[in-house]
This record gives sequence, C-alpha cells and structure tokens, in this order.
Amino acid sequence: MSEDGLDVGIVAYRSRRLLHDCLASLYEHAPARAMHVVVVDNDSRDGTVEMVREFPHVELIEAGRNLGFSAATNVAVDRGRGRYFLALNPDTRVEAGALDRLLGLMDEHPGVGICGCRLEREDGTLDHAAKRAFPTPLGALAHFTRIGRHDGAPAALAQYRAPEVDQGPVDAVSGAFMLIRRRALDDVGCFDEGYWLYMEDLDLCYRFAEAGWVTWYEPSVVVTHVKGGSSGRNRALRVNGSFHYGMYRFYRLHYADSRPKLLNVAVYTAIAAKFVGSAARSAFNRHVRRDRS
Repeated sequence: MSEDGLDVGIVAYRSRRLLHDCLASLYEHAPARAMHVVVVDNDSRDGTVEMVREFPHVELIEAGRNLGFSAATNVAVDRGRGRYFLALNPDTRVEAGALDRLLGLMDEHPGVGICGCRLEREDGTLDHAAKRAFPTPLGALAHFTRIGRHDGAPAALAQYRAPEVDQGPVDAVSGAFMLIRRRALDDVGCFDEGYWLYMEDLDLCYRFAEAGWVTWYEPSVVVTHVKGGSSGRNRALRVNGSFHYGMYRFYRLHYADSRPKLLNVAVYTAIAAKFVGSAARSAFNRHVRRDRS
C-alpha cells in the first residue's frame, strides 16, 4: 500500500453483526486514497472469523486469545505503513465523505497528531465520549455521579465533557474513532498495553499532548457509534475491573506524583468504591435479566 494511505485497525470480540456493518460502511464510503483494513479477532468464537473472510481485501489476524484493546490495536498498527492509522470500533459505521474530510484536515494541519469526530448514537444523540477534557478529581466525581452530565451544569462539574470545545483542539477524543498520524505514533509510542480495555485512548491523548501534538475534534464529520455494542450494557466482572483499573492506572501514571498523598488515597478509595458498586449493579442486572428470560 502507498505510504500516503490509510491503515484501519479494528479489534473484534464477539461482535460479528456489528463488525459486518462496520466493514460494509468502510468499503461503501472508502477514501479516495489507498486503504488497508486489518481486523484482529480476540478469540471471538462466534462466527466473526468466518464473516471477515467474506471481505477479501481485509487482513484478518486471529489472536487466539483475548489480548484486550491496546495490545490488539498495536498488532494492527504494526501491520501497516500508511501515513495515517485509524483505530476503529467494530460497533461504528462511517458515513459518506467522512474519511476523506478528516484525512484532508490532517494533511492541512501537520501539528495535529490525533483527530476525532462527532460520534452519534443510533437515535442521533451525541455520544459525549467523542470529546473529553483530561479529568480533574471534581470533574470526574461530578461525571460519575451524573451531576456533571446534566444540561446547564456548572463548567467545573461538566469539565470532563469539554463543554467549552465546539470544534478544534481538545484534550482527548474517543478510541471508538481515532485517526492518528503515524509519524506522531513513532514519536510518542503506541497504545499502552498496561491498559487491557478502557482509558487507553485518554492515556494516548495525554502522552501526545505532553509531546506537543494537538488532538482535534471535528464535529462536521459524523460517525455512528452503537454505544456498548462491543462490551454490552452490563459489563462482565473482568471488563468492569479493567475499566476501573484503567482509571487508577491513568491517575497513578500522570497525576499522582504531583498531588498530595492524602488526595491520592482519596482518589484510589473512590475508584475502589465505584468498582464495588458498579460490579454489584451489573451482577444484579444480569441476574434480573436471566430471571425474566
């Protein structure tokens, strides 16, 4: 493939139908430049591998085990040599012109290392993970208690959703659709494989910012994101644990050394308490669903 082209990496785990729609949308709305698509299957065993083989131009890698998102995405990164790499969730669908528009934006702004777009749920509402600010303790607390998610919430409480950014430079965008300049990846490094699932996108954006690269949010481009399509509405215990470990890891790596020890203890305790509550709620919801079925 041309070094000017686009590499796309998709990590699949038991999302056969969604992945089919994602791949179909990629080829229906392919960019003008060369595109190389790699699917890394994390041992789905649900017919995903057989389905992907129906797309002759897709490179399929069978991991044989669940590598998680970071490690599997890095496998896909290593399989390409295009100027840009798109980390794409299997529960997304791209629209006409989306890829060309963002690739053109990256060409025009060489200081942009990562670009994201407006992510919409199937009902047309914004997926607020499309743009984010690096969390403050107050902003994270308000977000996870849902106080900061309400319309009209004070800026300090709504901080995690980056409400002041309508377009342009932003702290972070979602790993569900993350267009990355390969030269920046070579400079900063790939996804941190210490994150199994969740928070790896925030971590990468943080490291890009530390290295002087800009992350850009472009709302004129829309991609559909079936929120929870890959992990489910009620997270399994391992997935839930990974989500909360990601929060802990991000804070420990990037914040803890510059914060008072008492605040660090408070943050770690809050993360642990949130995990216990979330795990109990998910287990209860799964139990209720089983009883109804």
